Amino acid sequence: MRKGITRVQFFMLSFFLFSMFLGAGNIIFAPPLGQAAGTHTWIAMSGFLITGVGLVLAAIYALSIAGEKIDLLAGRVDKRFAVFYSVLLFLCLGPLFVIPRTAAVVFEVSVNPLLPDSLKQSFWSLLLFSLFFIGSTIYLSLEPSKFVARIGRIITPTFIILLGIIVIKSLATPIGAFGEPTGDYVEHAFGRGFTQGYNTMDVLAAFVFGKIFLDAARLAGVQSEKMPSFFIKAGLFTMIALALVQISLAAMGASSVSAIGISKNGGEALPQIVYLLLGQTGVIMLACVVFLTGWTTAIACLASVAEYFSRQFPQFNYRGWVIIFGLISLLITNFGLNTILTMALPGLYFLYPVSITLMILIFLNRFFDGRQAVYVGAVAAAGLMRVLDGLKSVNLLPAAADAFLSAYIPFYSSGMGWIMLAVSGGIIGWCYFKLTGQGSRRFENSPVS
Repeated sequence: MRKGITRVQFFMLSFFLFSMFLGAGNIIFAPPLGQAAGTHTWIAMSGFLITGVGLVLAAIYALSIAGEKIDLLAGRVDKRFAVFYSVLLFLCLGPLFVIPRTAAVVFEVSVNPLLPDSLKQSFWSLLLFSLFFIGSTIYLSLEPSKFVARIGRIITPTFIILLGIIVIKSLATPIGAFGEPTGDYVEHAFGRGFTQGYNTMDVLAAFVFGKIFLDAARLAGVQSEKMPSFFIKAGLFTMIALALVQISLAAMGASSVSAIGISKNGGEALPQIVYLLLGQTGVIMLACVVFLTGWTTAIACLASVAEYFSRQFPQFNYRGWVIIFGLISLLITNFGLNTILTMALPGLYFLYPVSITLMILIFLNRFFDGRQAVYVGAVAAAGLMRVLDGLKSVNLLPAAADAFLSAYIPFYSSGMGWIMLAVSGGIIGWCYFKLTGQGSRRFENSPVS
């Protein structure tokens, strides 16, 4: 193995890490956040960047020291929990959210703006498009590696160049002044932005795709002892690049309200913003690149989920799971982007806090001697709180329960009540271990290798 890598290889690997997290699906959340937050955009984005960008680096590092497999990370709580968590994670990254979201975003950004007014937002337009998009995704997922690799090398740089042009234009000639904050962004801008960052799914994707980056770094010649420092440098590059993109998109959204009002979603807002900045040519450019980027994203996700399920549940082979999850994705896509985003909230509200809790526990592992009882207590408490938050998000939590939690759980109103419960649950777990000796199984972290 070579003793080092060249500067060019470093930037290629850093760009590769960045490209894994920049896709058609996660650029639609910052513009409507900016529209709603208005002059509080920077406060909201400070929360958004923590969950949507900053924790990506932490997630990959946590995965690396926990054994590089999501099963091993979640298995510190319990083997049965690891299966439940991993299945829910892969389903959200696949047919229940990311693939339908990607297809719906591609339709909203790439197809709908170019349709005649009589066909805009038509059920049949979305159905016909989704049949082609999901059908081709299923077909190409049967042999995904060459297609994704070849197209990804062209599409991601093109996408970045296009976004760069849009950002520069928006800075040179802003659409308008930032509007006034609305809704939760008036008093809880940080907390609202923090929870909106969940929607990017980047932290959860890091648990699935992190090992890909580590393997790529090894193949490029990064030695085991050099991996931690290389990883930090590449991760910082990725975080800064992602942050600049998301901040720019939020600013464009905040400055667009006077011209287009507050949009239903980012898929609707982004083409309108680009049209105001660059005209119809810009809309067509955006449409082409988002279409191809979304295509590769959907193929990669479908292939990853099918591969995991074919290993865990061999009742169907890889191709069988590709077809099953492709058909489920097709069905959910036709509910439309707004419904997809709403349907996904309960799952995201559970997965994100639990994932963040797992990460923090792994980093603090030596302080509680890696005892399983602490993992169980903290994760169970965080998960319970976020189940309640998920019920609230879809208006299924009784008003009396909501009022009680608001009164007695710190940060509950801003969507971060799970933090205190996770801390309390971890302390209770440690006390339980000390008093009973149960939950004494000990986990050790390993260096990045």
